[in-house]
Amino acid sequence: MLGVGGWKQRMPREQDLLPGRGQPLPLHNVHHVHGRPLRGDAADGGFAGMEVVDFGLGCFWGAERKFWQQPGVFTTAVGYAGGGTPNPGYDEVCSGMTGHTEAVRVVYDPAQVDFATLLRLFWESHDPTQGMRQGNDVGTQYRSAIYCHTPAQHEAALASREAYQRQLRDSGYPAITTEIAYPAPAFYYAEDYHQQYLSKNPNGYCGLGGTGVSCAI
Repeated sequence: MLGVGGWKQRMPREQDLLPGRGQPLPLHNVHHVHGRPLRGDAADGGFAGMEVVDFGLGCFWGAERKFWQQPGVFTTAVGYAGGGTPNPGYDEVCSGMTGHTEAVRVVYDPAQVDFATLLRLFWESHDPTQGMRQGNDVGTQYRSAIYCHTPAQHEAALASREAYQRQLRDSGYPAITTEIAYPAPAFYYAEDYHQQYLSKNPNGYCGLGGTGVSCAI
């Protein structure tokens, strides 16, 4: 998962995108930590009574663990979002030629955890000012992003970015580069071995590091 200098740090042009594939990658639809499904039943409209948001904050191994540990989060999964290649694989995303960022899908119960708490966890768990990188991990797939599934999420995310920007500026940080979008782009579930990676491999790599600046939302 460590980034390598020289990886592309600019989004690919549409004509340069890899073709991808027509079918999703195979998915073992059971969360390694608590046994709940990763992907909801389409017949139920997804996860009944739950809300969904997709966060990109660097290497998705450590990012997913941040959210599955948060009370009120029903389930999590890692995948690829924000690019133009359908159903990409990890090596394709790492090439910089799909346009995707590594993302965590967070399914949460709004009666148990509010969206502001998830936003605070997001902002404080990484450095959102680094552009196409996160620490030593370099490339378009490590960019910071919030992909919203409701207008209320979008409004709250934009307001939180403005608030945190003021706090970061006071601490000497440059402008936030986080992409915030609504409606959320397609989310493609990553390969099984990436799902809950740090539960399966407790001593595995986690490159996340925050700024140390608290986010008061």
